[in-house]
Amino acid sequence: MKTSTAITSVLLKVSHQLKRTTVIFLCFLITNIGIHANTPVKPTQTIKVALLLDTSNSMDGLIRQAKTQLWEIVNELSYAKADGTRPNLKIALYEYGNDGIESNDGYIRQVLDFSSDLDDISEKLFSLSTNGGSEYCGQVIQKSLQELQWKKGHKNDLNIIFIAGNERFTQGHVSYKRSAKNALKKQVLINTIFCGNYENGVQGKWKEGALLAGGEYLNIDHNKTIVHISTPYDVLILRLNKQLNSTYIGYGSQGVRKLRMQYVQDQNACNLDEVVEVKRAISKSSSLYKNTTWDLVDAQKDADFSYEKLDKKTLPKELAGKSTEAIKTYVAKKSKERIEIQQKIRELDKKRRQYLIKKAKKPGTNDLQSALIRCIKTQAKKQGYTFE
Repeated sequence: MKTSTAITSVLLKVSHQLKRTTVIFLCFLITNIGIHANTPVKPTQTIKVALLLDTSNSMDGLIRQAKTQLWEIVNELSYAKADGTRPNLKIALYEYGNDGIESNDGYIRQVLDFSSDLDDISEKLFSLSTNGGSEYCGQVIQKSLQELQWKKGHKNDLNIIFIAGNERFTQGHVSYKRSAKNALKKQVLINTIFCGNYENGVQGKWKEGALLAGGEYLNIDHNKTIVHISTPYDVLILRLNKQLNSTYIGYGSQGVRKLRMQYVQDQNACNLDEVVEVKRAISKSSSLYKNTTWDLVDAQKDADFSYEKLDKKTLPKELAGKSTEAIKTYVAKKSKERIEIQQKIRELDKKRRQYLIKKAKKPGTNDLQSALIRCIKTQAKKQGYTFE
């Protein structure tokens, strides 16, 4: 602001050489530039999780567990807070060890870059299939470190890699020790999940790979059948989920496709188990489920959104030919409905969780969900997060 004032003073001294209106305009412009330049942009804290999944022949159980348990993991993270604020969640997905992937790239494929679009993440998980191959752990870690944006912008940011597989950690021409060293430089924790016996994973260097990068070593039974526990609240939550879907207003080039995707991912969850669909519905009631790129209710909350710039040709038929004011009124109505429905789902979720406590699985349950949640919570708490 001092700089702006000084420049303004100089301009006033030479005002006899300029038209008065020009001086006034320049003073206004420079002063406002100074104001905006001195207004700090508060960064939002983010938890970034990259899942590196072995999709070789023997990993069908692992992929099924990932599909089944995604929503419970999201739900647990939705309770995280740091400094009274809930973080953003971004998830990236890689597959490795699959013969269907180009071998020149180490049988490794980035399935999804960091994304907060939970429907997109679900769709990509359901697209995975297994095939024989060579599992290069060091190389897939290195690739994720190079391709993904890991830079921290907030003191509570948390960067985590989970790599799961069942072959030796030492395969491939990229050393896991080199990858671990690079992870430390980027402030990324590497957690390793061996699909099999604990001691076999230790011998295969999975534990060492985690410890070198400040992470944890875990082992799971990837072929374990997940038992889902129904509750008296599930039917009500599913009924509310259908009402929740009716509050989405697709717009823009992605509107129709994304509405369809939302429905398909509901069905994918249901096809695994009705309880999985319940967990997905609970995720959709949280702040982590945001669809600003295609849903008008979410989009209008953004500071840079403008109804004047809205392409009305891309709106659904119920808004065809409507004035801007009529559209605003309709969006406000749907927004109010959504808030009320989401609140009801969250209240039922509290009762559901209390019910499940009585039938809780024993500590240390040996599946992917338990391993991921336990590890994320431990590392998030060290980064200043609480779970409530």
